[in-house]
Amino acid sequence: MGESIVDTRWARHVAETELGQVLPRRWAHSRGVAHAAARLAATAGDDANLLSAAAVLHDVGYAPRLAVTGFHPLDGARFLRDEHQADERLVRLVANHSFALLEAEERGLRDVLEAEFPLLGDERLVDALVWCDMTTTPFGEPTTAQERVAEIVGRYGADSVVGRFIRRASPEIFAAVGRVEVALAAHPR
Repeated sequence: MGESIVDTRWARHVAETELGQVLPRRWAHSRGVAHAAARLAATAGDDANLLSAAAVLHDVGYAPRLAVTGFHPLDGARFLRDEHQADERLVRLVANHSFALLEAEERGLRDVLEAEFPLLGDERLVDALVWCDMTTTPFGEPTTAQERVAEIVGRYGADSVVGRFIRRASPEIFAAVGRVEVALAAHPR
């Protein structure tokens, strides 16, 4: 993969290959997140393909054959970097999607994630991926960020690693979603 050109067909193929058969619900979510990314094409500008690729690949680390650490953002980013030599910005977006550093901290992996995959400095793209992920249900349907956070807490339990992380991250998630919705209102379809 080149440094600045991200092939969205390649990204979709990789995600479907890794998730389609073994985790069909996760694949449905990933397709829904990619559909949400298409809504942001005007606000993403030259980075629309990058956002689309990150959206469809953000949960690839859940694939059982890739789950080395059990922390899907890290496992997915390592897979994309090591097996596909994917674009660095793409890999960093996948590694840090939806405030993954906070979950990494809960898992004792923050230093590892930060060292291997520093946060991308482009808040607009980071927010866009948060919006795509956090406004899409596990079944790939649109939802609100508040409903999505509640669903995650309900699915994992408030005292689980994921439950603690998502409750801690929710103010940042809601702020990111709000910023994207302001941008969407300024660029109606």
